[in-house]
Amino acid sequence: MPRRVSATEARVHFGELMREVEETNQPVIVQRGGKDTVVVAPLSHRQKPELEAPEGDLEWWPMVEKVRQLVKRNLNGRELPDIAEMIRQMREERDEEILGLR
Repeated sequence: MPRRVSATEARVHFGELMREVEETNQPVIVQRGGKDTVVVAPLSHRQKPELEAPEGDLEWWPMVEKVRQLVKRNLNGRELPDIAEMIRQMREERDEEILGLR
């Protein structure tokens, strides 16, 4: 039975989690709100059929292009914000809230 960890524990101890998965060659299930959401699995598991994309599911690029065009239309000529900058700002805001600076 695979080990389960919370999303917070996985985030805080991700390096250790990776090392454990690599050393034991066993997947670890990450839960959010008590529900299984994702699996951290060793790369060797990628060869297993249940982790392979079914035939036909590899036709995703045209869908990505359609989404890009839709986003571009909805922006009405505005530039997309820099995602790295957005993440940095959100982390700063979170840290300020945690430290009680806000």
